[in-house]
Amino acid sequence: LTVLNAGRRYLKAEDLSGKVFVTSGLGGMSGAQAKAAVIAGCVGIIAEVDEAALLKRHKQGWLMEISNNLDHCIARLRDARKNKIALSLGYHGNVVDLWERLVYELDTTGELLVDLGSDQTSCHNPFSGGYYPVQLGFEEAKQLLSTNPGKFRTLVQESLKRHVAAINRLADKGMFFWDYGNAFLLEAQRAGADVQKRGANKTEFRYPSYVQHIMG
Repeated sequence: LTVLNAGRRYLKAEDLSGKVFVTSGLGGMSGAQAKAAVIAGCVGIIAEVDEAALLKRHKQGWLMEISNNLDHCIARLRDARKNKIALSLGYHGNVVDLWERLVYELDTTGELLVDLGSDQTSCHNPFSGGYYPVQLGFEEAKQLLSTNPGKFRTLVQESLKRHVAAINRLADKGMFFWDYGNAFLLEAQRAGADVQKRGANKTEFRYPSYVQHIMG
C-alpha cells in the first residue's frame, strides 16, 4: 500500500510498471519491501549489508534475484525498466554505494534511473548496529563497533551525510523520497546532513513521512 500510494501521490500513476523504487533493509520490518515492489509491478532494488538477511529473503521467495555487483544491478535495472518487468533485486552491499552509483549514472548519462526512494535501515538504533557506515565492509564495521564505538559513531554520521547528499541530488532531478518512520531523517539531521525543509522550522524535513503523507 505504501509503494502503490507513493506512486499515486508522487508520480500520479496507478500503474507502476517501468518505475524504479530504491531502498534498503531486508530484516524483520523491512523485509516486505522487495515483495511490495513486485506486487506493485515496479522494479525494486533493495540494498542489504548483512548477507544472512539477504539470503533468507531470497530463499523465502520474497526476493527474486541477488547480486553484489553494482554494474550488474544497474544493467538489470535498465533492462527491467525498459521492458516494464516487475523485479525485486537485492544488492548485497551498502545502500550509500547504490545511491552514489545512481548519481554517477545521472551525471554521466543524463538519465535519472530511480523514481521513488526510501530507507528502512534501523536508524532508531544507528550506533549499535542499526546502520552500517559505507566506509567499511560489514564484518570490519562489526569489529570496529566492538573495539571502538566512538570511531564507529563518527563513521556512521559521515556516512549519513553522504547518504543524504546522494538522495538530495537525485530528488532535485525528480525522484520522490519519503521517510519510512525509521528515524533516518532525524539521525541524518543530527549528523549535520542537509535534510531541513527550506524556509521552515528546525523540526520540519524536506522529505515527508509516509504515515502523514502517503498512508494518511
